[in-house]
Amino acid sequence: MSPAERRQMMLSGPILPTILTLAAPNVLNVAMQSLVSISDSWFVSQLGLVDLAALALVFPTQMALGQMSAGAMGGGVSSSVARALGSGNRAAAEAAAAHALVIAVGMAALFAIVLVGFGRPIYGALGGSGRALDGAVAYATVLFLGCGAHWIANTLASVLRGTGDMKTPGYALVATAALQIPLTGALTLGWFGLPRLGIVGPAAAAVTVFTLAALWMLARLVGPKAALRLRWPADGFRWRPFRDILKVGLVACLVVILTNGTVLLVTGLIGRAGDAAIAGYGIGSRLEYMLVPISFGIGATLTALVGTNIGARQFARAQRVAWSGALMAGAIAAAIGIVVAIEPDLWLRLFTNDPAALASGRTYLSIVGPVYGFFGLAMALYFASQGTGEMVWPVIANLCRILIAVCGSLLALDVLGWGLQGLFTFVALGIVSFCAVLAFSTTRPAWRAP
Repeated sequence: MSPAERRQMMLSGPILPTILTLAAPNVLNVAMQSLVSISDSWFVSQLGLVDLAALALVFPTQMALGQMSAGAMGGGVSSSVARALGSGNRAAAEAAAAHALVIAVGMAALFAIVLVGFGRPIYGALGGSGRALDGAVAYATVLFLGCGAHWIANTLASVLRGTGDMKTPGYALVATAALQIPLTGALTLGWFGLPRLGIVGPAAAAVTVFTLAALWMLARLVGPKAALRLRWPADGFRWRPFRDILKVGLVACLVVILTNGTVLLVTGLIGRAGDAAIAGYGIGSRLEYMLVPISFGIGATLTALVGTNIGARQFARAQRVAWSGALMAGAIAAAIGIVVAIEPDLWLRLFTNDPAALASGRTYLSIVGPVYGFFGLAMALYFASQGTGEMVWPVIANLCRILIAVCGSLLALDVLGWGLQGLFTFVALGIVSFCAVLAFSTTRPAWRAP
């Protein structure tokens, strides 16, 4: 499909088939990245419990790297490119692509400075000590010194998605993820005559394959037939293109911090009930984390579609696209939530057989599982909001979620004496409020013709 045909489909094609066609490569990529995460844990588990603990210590910051480079700042890049192309301004789209790479290099440097320079105290604060802490620091050093590969690859993927080309980044990331799994095993355990790197093996494999993915996508942006040519801006680097990306990307990074902060704060409150309660909640909330990339599979498509239609001033179509995709994501999340609410052990027993942890996890999934549909719908609307270039309401929605979940939990525990059931009830209400505010945001000026 030529760039012109793709743009025409985005602006006037039937909505559901268009979403499904564009989202398919993203969904496949999400599935492969999930397999990579599982395989990393399995290979490291062969080294022993200490190394598995080291991997777990780095996991939250590794998740933040992926969420910020692909979904948050990546959403800002995709939105800026899509809105420029939607308005017919190819030069602005090319300027956005060039400025996005500068931002990617800067963010990679920031991650390296913070998580390598201050890695030991950070992972120590997360509970690491002894050999587990040493392993976490070694893993983080390799991963974050090389995280420029992640930032550049995900930024180039976002540029391509902004043009409506979902296949190139999808196939590039899927193919390199398929390579990453055996490469991780080889570098971690010393297969095929390669050095046995131990705990740093998965990090070295990740840097290698993201470098290959970046080169793959770069080749599609520098040739004469490129839908968008990556080149030095004709007028040099200016603040306006930076601002257009950062007004979405930086705020979206804040949303990532708020989302993860909610889980950490609730975990701290649940800690009053003991380790088993924390373990049960942790297993249950891990499923919630998995709903985010599922929503991203559809949401990345919505960012580009909404941005293109907003740029073309087709506001009504942008709203229809957003709600069509959001209802699809919500239906998938709702199906998962209902299943685990009815049969929580299908998920919980994959990780534990401890009776107390199972009891906590069952309570969590029976209360929060039924509202997972609202979470999936909200996350899709969040990605769609990136396409408008307006991120105030997603921040308000996340703040509402935190206030209800944390303050309500304190009320349930310290005032009402409702215990874990009351705490999880307010966690569920926080998710519903998150969805309600984002749904309301689609009626605001960013979604309407001025």
